[in-house]
Amino acid sequence: MSVTAHSQRPIPIAEPLGKGKNGELRPSALIFLILLWLSLLIAFGVLVTLLITIFIEGQSKLTLDLITNYPAATPDNAGARPAILGSVLVIITTAVLSLPVGIAAAVHLEEFADNRKWYNRLVELNVQNLAAVPSIVYGLLALAFLKMLGVADTNIVIGGAFALTLLILPVIIIATREALRAVPGEIRDGSLALGATAWQTTWRQTLPAAVPGIATGSIIALSRALGEAAPLLVLGALVYITFDPNGLMSGYTTMPIQIFNWTGRPQEGFHELAAATSVLLLIVLLLMNGVAIFIRNKFQKRW
Repeated sequence: MSVTAHSQRPIPIAEPLGKGKNGELRPSALIFLILLWLSLLIAFGVLVTLLITIFIEGQSKLTLDLITNYPAATPDNAGARPAILGSVLVIITTAVLSLPVGIAAAVHLEEFADNRKWYNRLVELNVQNLAAVPSIVYGLLALAFLKMLGVADTNIVIGGAFALTLLILPVIIIATREALRAVPGEIRDGSLALGATAWQTTWRQTLPAAVPGIATGSIIALSRALGEAAPLLVLGALVYITFDPNGLMSGYTTMPIQIFNWTGRPQEGFHELAAATSVLLLIVLLLMNGVAIFIRNKFQKRW
């Protein structure tokens, strides 16, 4: 009898977090929600104001001359052609250096490494910590490594690409591992059950299924590298050049460095050029992020 009565006793239902007995929001939760939305609105308002200010200041310089002309002593004839070409060359070199290494490291850690071994856990911990290290530290690390190799002139394209590779490598590894984890384990089990090896399963099943996530994370990481200036300045990247970079051993500058140079000039015309170059850089970053979103929405599978 007691057992039957106990089994029929209604089970209490837990109330949602932040709500009272009658379902109403608690004052503390309501205040927190209001402060959260207020902070978001303030941050968004500051961002919009900054973007509008930059566009208004630089719209007079958003012409073809900004892309085709070289830097000059006077703002009327100055352009950002070497910086644009330098950014393209450095980012392409960074992608070539970082993507194969980052994806391969992520595949090893996620698919083949034994997490029970202490050194594998140590590597995973260091990768997660390195993703939060300030960018200037990677510039110092790249500078020390190039000097150790006996490279006297560090303001070269391959040097800047190496520093940016160190910067985004942890991000690529983490994004790739998350994409691999999103692939259902049943796909691996089915492939192994049909006689495929672990490497064949990874190469022919897991990696193709994870391509949308890998591509999205890689593009976002490269867009971060495109906007960096601190590690390149540590390596001695030139702030004023009047030639096009033509190789991995060539001197170079990038759009963030060119913006940094022009903002330090006293003439108002250079400030307008800096604003126009900032708008151009923002457009490129938005396009890269747009491509990442398109790839994710177009090719992502719902398991």
